[in-house]
Amino acid sequence: MPDFFKIPGNITASLLSLLLMLLGATPQCNAAGDAPLPLSLADQTRPIRIAQAGALDDLFADDGQDSSGSSQQRFKQTSSWRGFSQLEFAETIARPKHASKLRLRSELSNLGQLSANVKWKLGARIDYDAIHDLSDFYPHQVRHDQRFELFLRENYLDVSVADFDVRIGRQHIVWGEMVGLFFADVVSARDMREFVLPDFDIMRIPQWAVRTEYTKNDFHADLIWIPFASLDEIGRPGGDFYPFALPNAVPVTFLKEDRSGRNVANSNYGIRLSQLMHGWDISAFYYHSLDAAPTFHRISQVWEPLLFQARHNEIDQAGGTVTKDLGTAVLKGEFVYTHGRRFNVIRPTALDGLVRQDTIDYALGLDFTLPLDVRLNLQFFQRAYLDYDRDIFQDRLESGGSIFLQGDLWRNFQGQVLLIRSFNRDEWMLRPRLTWNFSRNWKLAAGADIFNGPATGLFGRFDHSDRVYTELRFSF
Repeated sequence: MPDFFKIPGNITASLLSLLLMLLGATPQCNAAGDAPLPLSLADQTRPIRIAQAGALDDLFADDGQDSSGSSQQRFKQTSSWRGFSQLEFAETIARPKHASKLRLRSELSNLGQLSANVKWKLGARIDYDAIHDLSDFYPHQVRHDQRFELFLRENYLDVSVADFDVRIGRQHIVWGEMVGLFFADVVSARDMREFVLPDFDIMRIPQWAVRTEYTKNDFHADLIWIPFASLDEIGRPGGDFYPFALPNAVPVTFLKEDRSGRNVANSNYGIRLSQLMHGWDISAFYYHSLDAAPTFHRISQVWEPLLFQARHNEIDQAGGTVTKDLGTAVLKGEFVYTHGRRFNVIRPTALDGLVRQDTIDYALGLDFTLPLDVRLNLQFFQRAYLDYDRDIFQDRLESGGSIFLQGDLWRNFQGQVLLIRSFNRDEWMLRPRLTWNFSRNWKLAAGADIFNGPATGLFGRFDHSDRVYTELRFSF
């Protein structure tokens, strides 16, 4: 985190208090409280309101007919405020037991319209985690990185001309949505400092992009250019969810992450085409990018103490998605082929400690609505390593599945549980959660995040980070 974002605690408290006062006093609050709420990871399957075009259209009503009898919409200068403020507390229950989060997260955005065909959105968020002022459990670099952040969210301008829509600015671009994990959502960068535990709307980091969309009948084309790519935030070594792992517990040091590839010469670009045919919503895409997820390069020689650096390499991805309403269930599928990504190996002679492994990832899911408004989601997913190298930490075929169950319990209480499990080994993540909507726009939640598996597994590497948590949220 840049030094200019590290400010004294009394000033931080004043800023946060002022922001909360503004949120509470905003006259344009949405009384219906329809802002996105932080449910579980599975809430990602609901439509993510990125453009907010529907909400903006509600602000402009038809003012009758012109002299020729055609409808005409008159522009009214107005805007809509929305946002949330959320207090989060978590305690790590794995040894050593410790308080791991006391964060106040506040986000505010404004949507408006300059003309009938020009819309805009501005947004920012403040995160302050007091646990790093109250405790010295974490290394200094972790506390410095996660204590305080002020950053932009979506900030863009929308222009519509005939069948074309152009969006310029910082924006979310979501090409795929499954439950619990990311597959075809290849454009998004993510804040991975809490793995995949936060709501996906919070995790996703907007991209600075020029996006052109063409829609005609049941056909849709999406063309994007990202001159300066946003990359995943992985935190600092010593954090609960720092992603690096080795089979054996040996001393390792790290150089500062290399992000030098973020420039126009390494621009990201891609295209996505989709068509609705006989009830099947089918899409295909190609995306060239600086990999948002880092690869850990070994800098040291074989005879030297281990030294690694996180770097970002260029990759190419092609894939598609499919959705079909089957009546009793909704079928969703995603497929991604990735070329150029590298993986760590245990072989000491490998250059940089890495080998290139092209991969195929796919996921299939069924979403059921059961009696009493109970939702059941079942998924199967698999990764295949092409030209498999036996010295990587994974099997040639890595398979897994997930079960998500959600329903109303009594009055304003809602329960849910998500289990994601590997079929290759005893490795899993379990996430029970209870939510109480105790007042309009207010909710209180409590839950747990439990991990199990080997040290190099997707979930097992966080076996020491089991935690319980609670969240209090006000939305408008």
